Amino acid sequence: MTFCRKEGVLAFIAKLTVSLTLLGLVVSHAFAQMPPPKVEVLELMPQEMRQWDHFSGRISAVESVEIRPLVSGRIEKVLFREGQRVELGQALFVIDPRPFEAEVKRAEATLATARAKLHLSAQAFRRSSELLGDKLISQSVYDESLTDNEIAKAAVLEAESQLLNAQLDLEYAHIDAPIAGTVGRAELTAGNIVGAGAAAPVLTTIVAQERVYAEFRVDEQSYLKFIRDEARPSEMPVQLSLKNDPQMRFEGHIHAFDNHLDSTSGTIRGRAVFENSNGMLTPGMYADVHVGSVQKQAVFVLPERAIGTNQDRRFVFVVDDENVAQYREIVLGEQLRGQRIIRSGISAGDRVVVNGLSRVRAQTPVNPVAAEITQDVASREF
Repeated sequence: MTFCRKEGVLAFIAKLTVSLTLLGLVVSHAFAQMPPPKVEVLELMPQEMRQWDHFSGRISAVESVEIRPLVSGRIEKVLFREGQRVELGQALFVIDPRPFEAEVKRAEATLATARAKLHLSAQAFRRSSELLGDKLISQSVYDESLTDNEIAKAAVLEAESQLLNAQLDLEYAHIDAPIAGTVGRAELTAGNIVGAGAAAPVLTTIVAQERVYAEFRVDEQSYLKFIRDEARPSEMPVQLSLKNDPQMRFEGHIHAFDNHLDSTSGTIRGRAVFENSNGMLTPGMYADVHVGSVQKQAVFVLPERAIGTNQDRRFVFVVDDENVAQYREIVLGEQLRGQRIIRSGISAGDRVVVNGLSRVRAQTPVNPVAAEITQDVASREF
């Protein structure tokens, strides 16, 4: 009984083995009959691009002025609206001018008196000179007349100086914009009493916005590369992008680097200048600063979808002359709006699979067709 049961099991195993073998042959034959997968390939051509370094920065004003009173008095008028554009010399505040107008009139009267006395002393001096020549007066009388005339001249100079000061105070009572720009809010309104001097309050501020600075910090290695590769920082191309719209770029140039590194952070402060005629860049904004190399470099660029991942490695498939897919490990560079710079692993003329990557296996035939994409990155060098 046991012998018969074993014999039946062996027969079943033999039949199963034959069936699986036949099935494998059928499947292998079916795969052998499948056509190579159709894939899109891109023939690589090197592109001339700049190398960019990226830093966080903050926008600041090229010109910013705090408006303070130069004379004491009561604010009579506020002549601007908060946030409006003001031009150089435009009236902003008026401090009650009447005390200063009165002081100007008093100084004018003092000057007139001094000039009259000078005229009188000048006539007396001329007569003394004539009398001394005729030896009709003593030398001491002549000297006294000369002194009186010189004192009268000095009095005129003093009176002119007092008048000038009074006129300046009257002028300072009318506070005008020292620069063109955007004016802030009025910190003090009409009716308030203000004082002059070191403790004078800030009445408002004006910020010039035609140009702005972007201040940023550069690490030591990047700075060493800049001074090694670039003869003049002003020639280095610079772009700026805002945090809420990284695709919009503003063109500028390096204004200067600081004269020392911060020993605590190991960075050096840089400053770039950007035109801001449309007023989109506001002092205080955070931004990204992109500093480019003067010389362009030849690089390869591929779409992100052409790049595969194998654990911590990146690879592409290159189609050889026999239309067989070859596995290539690559080193990635910067991102370019859905594309990638490839630092190494591929060469000019390689046909890289850019669409249909999931259908490709290494060392298997493929049916390559030219991809309808371009490698031109001249307009997006960042």
